[in-house]
Amino acid sequence: MPPLAQRNLFRDKVRLTVTLTGIVFAVVLITVQIGMFIGFASTTSGLIDHSGVDIWIGAKHVPYIDQASPFSERKLYQVLATPGVEDAQKYILGWGDWQRPDGGHEGTQVVGFNPDSKYGAPWNVVVGRVEDLKQPDAVMIDQFYAPRLGVTQVGQTFEIYGRRAHVVGFTKGIRTFTTMPYVFTTFKNAQGYVRLKADQTIYILVKAKPGVNVQKLQHDLEQRVRGVDVYTTPEFRDKTRFYWMFSTGAGIAVLLAALLGLVVGVVVVAQTIYATTMDHLREYGTLKAMGASNGYIYRVIIKQAVISALLGYLAGMAVSVFVVHASKTGGASIILPWPMGVGMLGLTLLMCVVAAIVSINKVTRIDPAMVFKG
Repeated sequence: MPPLAQRNLFRDKVRLTVTLTGIVFAVVLITVQIGMFIGFASTTSGLIDHSGVDIWIGAKHVPYIDQASPFSERKLYQVLATPGVEDAQKYILGWGDWQRPDGGHEGTQVVGFNPDSKYGAPWNVVVGRVEDLKQPDAVMIDQFYAPRLGVTQVGQTFEIYGRRAHVVGFTKGIRTFTTMPYVFTTFKNAQGYVRLKADQTIYILVKAKPGVNVQKLQHDLEQRVRGVDVYTTPEFRDKTRFYWMFSTGAGIAVLLAALLGLVVGVVVVAQTIYATTMDHLREYGTLKAMGASNGYIYRVIIKQAVISALLGYLAGMAVSVFVVHASKTGGASIILPWPMGVGMLGLTLLMCVVAAIVSINKVTRIDPAMVFKG
């Protein structure tokens, strides 16, 4: 015969269903909201995270990656002459006007890099190759934005500010927070697309030699190259994320939504587990009348909470994974890293056990005589 906790839990299928529904709702709500927050943060710094370099050099007082001023590309030679630098490449991120076949226009973010170095190159290329960008007027966009830009297949030709743009490939999953699609191309093409002077660049990407201390190299570059700001890749990533997270209304809204999802989820689970325990007060009164100790009742209630938490977590994560997968074809980017999945297991167990402990106080004060009353 199964232990009391299991019998008590599975006897009333309707109550069990209600309990698990509440837990599943909470797990999905918390996971999706926090996943959206993580996705939001990752989207704002995607180019930085996948750049493959150690240091970013930009104009003075760059607030975040999308908002930078041009400076002389001659500084590249000062960077290359700095001890500890393995490679350095010019890099462009600027605004472009994409003309669709129907005559309409779409704002884009043109990304210009050296395809021979691969630093700052597109990732998750699913159609074509990065090397294809060496072709004249070649560009690459993400599949998600293709319909919006009027692109139906590789080989089509469009215009950016009146200059030819020949689509040679597609990426998958490279989103932008500004909703303006990235258009990857060579540095030379990008200069024309964003109308940048021939002797200017927007960034210089720096790769340190193996074994070189990046912070020391950063300091050396600051001393050698004047009129620019020098950031390590983590610093520039954090600066960009901080700007969007806390300096804009959009970031605050996403953060508040994540916190609200957490609070609502905790309340739902607490209420559900508490109500489940209260529904069995008479049974616990019977146990006390039969001589059961408070410790035994504690174990029964907490065990029920743990079983409910595990079942609800498994079902909730299954739904969450489905939602995350569906988001890949939608407008919102939801990310569910495995540490977050493990953290949600711990959080679900904590919520259920704490709710059960709160109800225990009520149970331990039961008068065993109540079972003999009407």
